[in-house]
Amino acid sequence: MADGFARPLPASLAFTPDVEAQTAAMWDKVKHHVTPLEWRLHAPLIAEINRLKREKNAVILAHNYMTPEIFHGVGDYVGDSLGLAREAAKSDAAVIIQAGVHFMAETSKVLAPDKRVLIPDLLAGCSLASSITGADVRLIKQRYPGVPVVTYVNTTADVKAETDICCTSANAVQVVEWAAREWGVDKVILIPDEYLARNVARQTNVKIIAWAGRCEVHERFTAGDIAEMRAAYPGAEILAHPECPTEILEAADFAGSTAAMNDYVALRKPKQVVLITECSMASNVQAESPGTQFIGPCNLCPHMKRISLRNIHDALVHDRYEVTVDPAIADRARLAVQRMIDLPPPAVPARYDLVKARHHVDVELI
Repeated sequence: MADGFARPLPASLAFTPDVEAQTAAMWDKVKHHVTPLEWRLHAPLIAEINRLKREKNAVILAHNYMTPEIFHGVGDYVGDSLGLAREAAKSDAAVIIQAGVHFMAETSKVLAPDKRVLIPDLLAGCSLASSITGADVRLIKQRYPGVPVVTYVNTTADVKAETDICCTSANAVQVVEWAAREWGVDKVILIPDEYLARNVARQTNVKIIAWAGRCEVHERFTAGDIAEMRAAYPGAEILAHPECPTEILEAADFAGSTAAMNDYVALRKPKQVVLITECSMASNVQAESPGTQFIGPCNLCPHMKRISLRNIHDALVHDRYEVTVDPAIADRARLAVQRMIDLPPPAVPARYDLVKARHHVDVELI
């Protein structure tokens, strides 16, 4: 966990009537997830961070898994990792603070090479991104010559640099099928998330070669969790992330990226919903959908939770910690990301239905 409130706040960061007025709209969004006591500590930091952003021409990119006080209090752009990177590229700001994990900061730097990218905690990593290296990908390509490599955006820049095209959880099927057509082959390497690869394989005739990488948050969910939620809340709609095991998606009502889950709730307005993903996602979506009751379970990402208001403040004050990418690696990684961006967006399905998939298809696991 990040340092949070381990150090006392400076006397200048007091909860004054002015601070209360500045942060009133934010408090209204988070008051069901943050106690008044916590808010009196958060609000002065939020007001000061927002002042520093204006002073230093900085923006904060806040991932969907950030805690509500960060997501709603200081995030200038909020969303999934690719959406944030796209905003980084478009922004006129000189400084980008990545309220997320390290691979996201690298992707922002790849797409916005002229901007200064800071991450509040250098230890904010990712189990999935750290499961594979660029050297691993080079060996994979030697083993499977002529087979295109599709890489999930949740990877480091050196992995993206060895990639033919990137994908997201929302467009993975589309990208895999595009790569097979472009290369004129019947198989595609899809790395590094094993569960995403298995779930994609159920929806395409393209043969999938996969890597045994997993997200430590999503792999902990079980079919038993879903059964318990169904029994306790029979009217609830269950939404799962494609990084979950296939048995979870088979038992869910919908599966999609964090952005797709957000859209699903906003458009369908279910009375009760269960999000099978990281905990803070539900808190942040609920602020925009007050008519929906959000029910557990959820798992915390220990890496995302290293980011706090305090270390965001320190990053702005002390201009730390800068994330850089070797230009040669960045140029190659940018090509893989840009190829994906240039594809037309996929149609969002009403239901990501693996129960009705053509048949069970296994993957070739490297």
